[in-house]
Amino acid sequence: MKNINFLKENLIAHRGYHDESLKIPENSMPAFKRAIENNYIIELDVHLLKDGNIVVFHDDDLKRMTNLEKNLKDTTYEEIQNLKLNNTENKIPLLSEVLDLVKDRVPIIIELKTDLKTGKLETKLMEILKRYKGRFAVKSFNPLSVYWFKKNYPDIVRGQLAEDFKNNNMCFIKKKILSNMWFNIISKPDFISYNIESMPNNLVEKYRKKHIVLGWTVRNKVQYEKGKKYCDNLICENFEQYIKHDDKVNDIIKT
Repeated sequence: MKNINFLKENLIAHRGYHDESLKIPENSMPAFKRAIENNYIIELDVHLLKDGNIVVFHDDDLKRMTNLEKNLKDTTYEEIQNLKLNNTENKIPLLSEVLDLVKDRVPIIIELKTDLKTGKLETKLMEILKRYKGRFAVKSFNPLSVYWFKKNYPDIVRGQLAEDFKNNNMCFIKKKILSNMWFNIISKPDFISYNIESMPNNLVEKYRKKHIVLGWTVRNKVQYEKGKKYCDNLICENFEQYIKHDDKVNDIIKT
């Protein structure tokens, strides 16, 4: 039977344990090193570049983090390897570099950044993860990506990202399908990762009876207290504002 309990080992650092005031950008090597030092699970994002490399980066374009107006998928690693993240000395890391740093000292949750097409990023990702000996899970907003893992690598821990999409401009039918996670019937995710601002939610409570529910993204004490009621674990930023350094997830999350 698949073991997914590592998803509850400790709180989860959203894009690593980053802090702009300390010049530690999100999804950077120092952010991941800091998460390891504090024993937090690492959550990160991956994109496929046009040369086949996989980098750890959240946005579809480079503007916010590097001030370069270009779509990430249209670049090669050679073109972006020297870009600075938020005017620091930190650069966009390859996923392979992050895995070499972590070495299973903490688990990793990998969010795939894809459009509706599936296969390329998933295949390249698994080429890398097959060589990794640590604990990891994959997740995506795209249910077709989650299904791809069920079909091709059913033993990989997979999760469905979702929210109510109330503030999203997508069409009504697509909102209904994604917010109600109708594709879960065929993709059968092992866990649900749901927006904390979309809770409480009757559907999520129903899923929680048989699935682990991760709440995202907790950034303050109000969200933290709310998340404790409705989730099995929390994806967090700004830990020091509402969590004592020696707190453990088992003392915080009531399962």
